[in-house]
Amino acid sequence: MAGVVQSVQVLASSLGELPPEFVRPEHERPRATTFRGASPLQIPVVDMSLPDAGCRMVEAATEWGVFQAVNHGVPADAVAELQRVGREFFALPQEEKQRYAMDPASGKTEGYGSSVQRSPGDRKIWSDNLFHTISPPAAVNHGFWPEKPRGYREANEVLERLSAGLGLEEGAMAEAFGGGDDGLVLMQKVNFYPPCPQPELVLGFAPHTDLCALTVLVTDDVPGLQVSKDGRWYDVEHVPGALIINVGDQIEILSNGRYRSVLHRVTVSKEKTRMSWPVFVHPRKDYVVGPHPRLVGGGIPAKYDYKDKTFEDYTYCKINKLPQ
Repeated sequence: MAGVVQSVQVLASSLGELPPEFVRPEHERPRATTFRGASPLQIPVVDMSLPDAGCRMVEAATEWGVFQAVNHGVPADAVAELQRVGREFFALPQEEKQRYAMDPASGKTEGYGSSVQRSPGDRKIWSDNLFHTISPPAAVNHGFWPEKPRGYREANEVLERLSAGLGLEEGAMAEAFGGGDDGLVLMQKVNFYPPCPQPELVLGFAPHTDLCALTVLVTDDVPGLQVSKDGRWYDVEHVPGALIINVGDQIEILSNGRYRSVLHRVTVSKEKTRMSWPVFVHPRKDYVVGPHPRLVGGGIPAKYDYKDKTFEDYTYCKINKLPQ
């Protein structure tokens, strides 16, 4: 049975003083750790319509683990519809949203939930979310938000370009992760970050890498996403119409470290609500985590050895903060 969601959205609407369980230690606070000032470093923007897009993607995945894709082919009206439905969900009365609450006892992550619900000792993060599977069709639970964003083709194109950048056939990465269209799993999430009275003390999401293969992210125009490079945190500037592409753990591991899974976090605003709409591209559950066989051997050692661990087991360990 689903539990009662302890909503940050509800908390923020009636908050007088910031609860201490949200306050980050000094060394984690955004103001103290975000790079400010002139910098020659810019998060790459890749024009997907240009002939050099593949080379630019490979360079970005190697150096940053993230890039912003423009002229990507996803219609603006499809993105607007995705955003509209997400906003409408979080505008529903709390009792209505509660009908879609996650059921922790089921072991599944689908449904409406809140980052307030954490284990004792964890610092809480300033966000609510809605999470559900959107592909393959057989895995979709239509009890949750059923709209499917048109980003599948773009995710496959990125996988193809990154495969080629490793010297593999274009379809090698997608084939390894899913063995075809029905093998890859797409999870849609909607993140809701309400205004916070003291945003300099909290995080909308703590520093992490994505456990999946790839994340395709739609954002609104409220800043908040930050990525880490060389020990510094950089703001991801809003580029109208862009999709943000994050390299996840599985691509870093499969590439034997050639590509990097980007460490990122989210800050929040004092005046504005921020929302984002990520699609996580997951391998099939029984995918065996490790470098591609053609990228190791012949004097090249494997940098990762998970001893035949499946993606399902990898996911369980990462979510529950267990050793891999």
